[in-house]
Amino acid sequence: MNILVTGATGHLGRAVAQQLLQNPQDHTILALVRDRSKGADLEAAGATLRQADYNDYASLVAAFQGIDKLYFVSSSDVPNRSAQHDNVVKAATEAGVGHVFYTSAQRKTEDGSSPIAFVAEAHLHTERLLRASGLRYTLLKHALYTDVLPMLLGQNVLETGTIFLPAGEGRTSFATRQDMAEAGAKLLLSPEPVAESYEIAGPQSHSLADVAATLSKLAGQPVQYVSPSGEEFEQQLSSFGVPAEGIQGALTFCQAIAQGEFDFPTPTLTELLGREPESVKSYLKQAYSL
Repeated sequence: MNILVTGATGHLGRAVAQQLLQNPQDHTILALVRDRSKGADLEAAGATLRQADYNDYASLVAAFQGIDKLYFVSSSDVPNRSAQHDNVVKAATEAGVGHVFYTSAQRKTEDGSSPIAFVAEAHLHTERLLRASGLRYTLLKHALYTDVLPMLLGQNVLETGTIFLPAGEGRTSFATRQDMAEAGAKLLLSPEPVAESYEIAGPQSHSLADVAATLSKLAGQPVQYVSPSGEEFEQQLSSFGVPAEGIQGALTFCQAIAQGEFDFPTPTLTELLGREPESVKSYLKQAYSL
């Protein structure tokens, strides 16, 4: 059985490849890379490297030859993501890949009205491609990573004592990238039939007020949550010299949180892992050295 992980030098792909290499079960583990030098550690751990680029269709067809299971990590190049995913799905079809596991995303809204429609659309497009391709596929609908919290909250949140984000009372079923990677690896290695779709999320949802309360308890000092309007948020961050692109990125995801786009708690991740996923509290404790 040949299992190929794409995006193997990125955070998620590397974590999945590492999980597979820890328990290969006599399978051949392959890693798709654009730059072979960046996959040297995976090769040293036992992975076979194949070089290709989502923008290069011919390279994908060559890399996908003989692959039984493909862990297809969605592109991080959002403006070009749909075209790149066209290449991946068509190449997988031409190469005769046995089963594609695609890292999609949870969402509430599919009509283009979501603040993160520009992100969701590529996932919807890719899911449609897979359904029409004739390939066997599994959609891994990932929650918002717990790993984004330090980026949203800021590294100085304990010093300021304030979480200042326009997410209202919205709740999110956070899960860590590492737990998602482990769940993905378990599905890839499963000898049993797998479903066409899985919601990969935490078993509980958390608001940013909950996050503030958790940080307060961990740090032994008050951390408040303030939810400004979008305009106030933009003005405040602009006054601190935050680049417009960074402000807009945080704003859109916070607005999506406020609208409940990521509020899909499920026991599925717990069942796949055979244990409780890492909690938001545990992640924050490590992230802020508390």
